[in-house]
Amino acid sequence: MPSEPSETRSGVGETPLVVDALVQLSFAVQLVLTRVASVHDLSVTQLRLLGILRDRTPSMAAIADVLELDRSSVSGLIDRAERRGLVVRRGSPTDARVTLVELTAAAHTLAAELVEEVSLGLDALLRPSSEADRAALVRLAATLFAAVGPGA
Repeated sequence: MPSEPSETRSGVGETPLVVDALVQLSFAVQLVLTRVASVHDLSVTQLRLLGILRDRTPSMAAIADVLELDRSSVSGLIDRAERRGLVVRRGSPTDARVTLVELTAAAHTLAAELVEEVSLGLDALLRPSSEADRAALVRLAATLFAAVGPGA
């Protein structure tokens, strides 16, 4: 007879089944992102960079914070994106020490394609789920992001 899932050592009462489900979900989403990025000869980090820059012009430091990378890694990431014609750097109008990064027109077009392709991949991933399951996923994702996202 199968036994009930035991609590994890974390003390929060989450069962290994829940942890496994979260990890599997993460792997499934990462697979979609990896496949889309690969089609465009991008890394997942480059794909994330384009996503960050779609609707804002952040500083290099802000990009490092969002991607949780050190400053030198972000410099290399931006260098490579700049060589591909995806981004341009410009000085901040309010602080000469700050470098801002923005997408080129071609990269805006690419970013729109990437959004569409990622959406199609995630839609395919979610296709077998019910509307109620999708609504529950939206609520859960909002709760989880609030616990670890900006300002948490």
